[in-house]
Amino acid sequence: MKIELNNNKVFFNNGSSVEEIHPFWLRERANGEKFLDKGTQQRLFDPTSLSVEIGIKKAQIKNQILEIDFNDGVNSKLNIESIAQEFNNKDNDIHSIEKVKWDSKLKTIKNFEFKQDLFESKDMFNILMSFYKYGFVIIKKVPTKDNYLVKFANSIGSVRRTNFGEHFNVKSIPNPNDLAYTSLPLAPHTDNPYRNPVPCIQILHCIVNEVKGGFSTLVDGYTVSEILKKENPEFYDILTKVKVRFKFIDKDVVLEDWSELIKLDENKNFKQVRFSPRLDYVPMLDKEKLDLYYKARKKLSEMYNSEKYRIEFKLAPKDLMMMDNYRLLHGRTSYEVKEGNRFLQGCYIDYDSTEGKLRHLKRKFNI
Repeated sequence: MKIELNNNKVFFNNGSSVEEIHPFWLRERANGEKFLDKGTQQRLFDPTSLSVEIGIKKAQIKNQILEIDFNDGVNSKLNIESIAQEFNNKDNDIHSIEKVKWDSKLKTIKNFEFKQDLFESKDMFNILMSFYKYGFVIIKKVPTKDNYLVKFANSIGSVRRTNFGEHFNVKSIPNPNDLAYTSLPLAPHTDNPYRNPVPCIQILHCIVNEVKGGFSTLVDGYTVSEILKKENPEFYDILTKVKVRFKFIDKDVVLEDWSELIKLDENKNFKQVRFSPRLDYVPMLDKEKLDLYYKARKKLSEMYNSEKYRIEFKLAPKDLMMMDNYRLLHGRTSYEVKEGNRFLQGCYIDYDSTEGKLRHLKRKFNI
């Protein structure tokens, strides 16, 4: 792909087609010190105040820099690589990171170790890259005093407060408002499917784990949905089209939202899974459609619960796990309270936190 000039017009050639770049599009990207604040990279002018008749008087390319004289007297020098990236509408930092599909055969994944300067280090960059590839990452030896979980999360971005608070304690308690706060087994599920928007990322920090059971389980919803798409396209199709109602009721709040069990983006690619059969309500549809839907949901549940797709491991004290709540399902095996304590703390953050941190570190280390 390259930028080409012809009669003071600028074109983008991607190898298969050639398109003219609008002069106004180029003008509003004027980036000299008169036009952009150096620190914030925010415009020092309002592009809506410009004449819509902006044109190019002269243009030349030298050393990968496009220099343009506009008909309003402004001279601008633009980096060709930056233009090409924008023309492709491609976020090279985040969305081009290739997801690694995995199932129960995933035996080893790199674990990271906490250190005091972690959050501004290349290790943090590698942690976030691993997270985006696999959907989860584990950091060992993270301090457990004074709710350090919250400090950890806020050092990446900002904690997402919910009705459960800034953070929550995962342990068996009397009269719980969620089965997570019992010693019962938890089948694979995504958290907070009833919330709009659903928290993107869950962080779990192991404080104490003295019991024999209580193993953490993870399933890659991305892998399962892609296999379902290939092997049962009719099931996949209805699960990506029918929205179900998720609902959570507590003494002082009722939360409700509608979504497909497999949500696609505008290009029909995987975006999100929501799955928590304890909380979903299927809408009233005609019998034939419901027959298909219930068969599809059952198949999806069987895949999520199959040992073929599940990994199982035990979090040790000071282990901190960050997992993608849009991609992964998590659960746990049962445990016996009489054996000892099992105490985890959890909180949520959203993608803007991890994406913002990743871009910052990429810029800092010129990666």
